[in-house]
Amino acid sequence: MGSSRLFAYLQLTRPANVVTAIADIWAGVAVAGAWAYITVGENSVSQEILLNLIWLSISTIGLYGGGVAFNDVFDAELDAIERPERPIPSGRVSKSSAAWMSFILLVIGVLAAAQVNLVSAGIALTVAVLAVLYDYWGKHQNLLGPINMGLCRTGNLLLGVSIAPELLSTFWPLGLIPLIFVAAITMISRGEVHGKNRNALYGGLTMYIVVILVIGAMPFVHGTAPWEVFPFLALLSYMIFPPLIKAIRSQNPKLIGKSVKAAVISLIIVNASLAAAFAGWQIGIIVLLLLPISLWLAKKFAVT
Repeated sequence: MGSSRLFAYLQLTRPANVVTAIADIWAGVAVAGAWAYITVGENSVSQEILLNLIWLSISTIGLYGGGVAFNDVFDAELDAIERPERPIPSGRVSKSSAAWMSFILLVIGVLAAAQVNLVSAGIALTVAVLAVLYDYWGKHQNLLGPINMGLCRTGNLLLGVSIAPELLSTFWPLGLIPLIFVAAITMISRGEVHGKNRNALYGGLTMYIVVILVIGAMPFVHGTAPWEVFPFLALLSYMIFPPLIKAIRSQNPKLIGKSVKAAVISLIIVNASLAAAFAGWQIGIIVLLLLPISLWLAKKFAVT
């Protein structure tokens, strides 16, 4: 009984998705150039940066887990009709218990970031507010909803960059990449229950292409060898385009759902591409190692 109850609480946090949020942090740390210190070896600086990486990873686990769990709290009545198998409508978790767990996770997220620096704490608090705003209000807005959701991921990437807060003023525009990618996923997911949203699917396809082109241009801007980044982008294309094209052709809600699931998991590949563009293919591979973990969890827990 205890293990099934724990499983229900874990379901609320979408564990496979949480791993994609860790990838945001690791990519942000790569943008900040901090992985070079971590991989150098045993010295006080590398140990301090590794500890900060761990704190920021814990922070994003709390922020993402709390944010998506609150989504189920606010959606309890709708889920009772559309997804009665979810933990709250099925009665496996009470709405009040889920709300408390969500709140505690968000607090942990902010407190963990505060162990790094105050800028990190401020970004974490902003992400927490944006997540709850999306759960309560944003997801019901056709235009602002996808932007709201994308801003949560923007904040998450910048939370990783904040390991070196002085670099935020230089690299904050990179936050537009997860903003566009996640806004595309959110647009596409609107048809997951009822289908018939071809315009949104085409819009999402266009936004995915923009993201790939922007990341593809980064090696030339940053001075990294293009061959270090392009294989990651090829993998990303392989993951997101075939299921989306099938969904566009059929308008079938199940295929739209599969397309959304593939894109959410592919956030890890987006982050691996970014990491490779700024820190080389080896760090890109380190971020990409999160992919099999997320795929394994996706078989056991719902992604959408």
